[in-house]
Amino acid sequence: MVRLGIGHPVEGAPEVCDWPAIKTLAAKHGLTAIVLDGIETLQAEERPNREILMQWIGEVMKGFEKRRERYLATIAELAAFYNSHGFKMMTLKGLACSLDWPRPEHRSCGDIDIWQFGMQKEADALVEKEKGIKITTAHQHHTEFHWNGFLVENHYDFINVHHHRSNAEFERLLKELAAEENIGAEAPDRAIGSVEVKGERVYMPSANLHTLFVLKHLMLHFASERIILRQLLDWGFHVKAHTGEIDWPWVLEVLERFGMVPAFRAFNAICVEDLGFDANIFPAEQAQCDAALKERVLNEILSPEFEGEAPKALLKRVAFKLRRWKANAWKHRLCYKDSMWSAFWSGVWNHLLKPKSI
Repeated sequence: MVRLGIGHPVEGAPEVCDWPAIKTLAAKHGLTAIVLDGIETLQAEERPNREILMQWIGEVMKGFEKRRERYLATIAELAAFYNSHGFKMMTLKGLACSLDWPRPEHRSCGDIDIWQFGMQKEADALVEKEKGIKITTAHQHHTEFHWNGFLVENHYDFINVHHHRSNAEFERLLKELAAEENIGAEAPDRAIGSVEVKGERVYMPSANLHTLFVLKHLMLHFASERIILRQLLDWGFHVKAHTGEIDWPWVLEVLERFGMVPAFRAFNAICVEDLGFDANIFPAEQAQCDAALKERVLNEILSPEFEGEAPKALLKRVAFKLRRWKANAWKHRLCYKDSMWSAFWSGVWNHLLKPKSI
């Protein structure tokens, strides 16, 4: 149903569908609207009953389409505030990813991630002074505040440089790509562009920057906890929209250097074999993966081997995270060159620096 919803061909369709179960699973993966788009391609007799369908449509209108209007209005208002004070604002992930989707309004809207070209501290101080909004500093690589009901993550680092030793070097690459000197660069792989959101200028990451950032973010979550299908669609649509702008030889060298190639290939293979993306949008042979490994990665996305919320009590929470760390060892090997023990001690140091992150 996801393939139908994104306009990719499907051979045959199940004769009987457990629509309540499908609806629940779609919501879990942020794909309520996409699956509804798929349902719209079916014959009347193949669709859910009227009660379920009306509820589904209502949820998409309220939780996706109307929410996106508020999301765009909030981004525009935030950008207007910064622009009027001489601060540039780049959006990461959410808005940038959604623009590559067939129907941007059907990508779920979450937090607003922004980058301010090294002026995050000054911009935060201005928000506190002029708007009286509390800025939270509990996280390692961004501050947080709420604007019109949306959580804003203002990045001073793109990733947590304390969580793995290799992250500091990877962060330097991202910051080089995010430098102001790349705004309007002639090389398409490094060119930071911009779009207008309700009349306000908002900067967009370059092709290389967003390729590495989206992929790294995907792997960080996959290795440590879990990812959902919406995140994998973000990756597939990004590559489809920008593959001609990406400096693939350079990107592949970076992925090899940081031990990211196994997960990269597995994600690409799922995009091609299970989600219906054209293999030609990926570099030659980079959508090929051992079949058993690809299935394990896909099954982990659909039904994680280690699930559950961390307990609130400190000792139980620490024990829970240790068990999860051990269970996720195989995923770590797909995404990093760092040893598990190196990552463990880096993680311990990370939590000591920010105890609230435990």
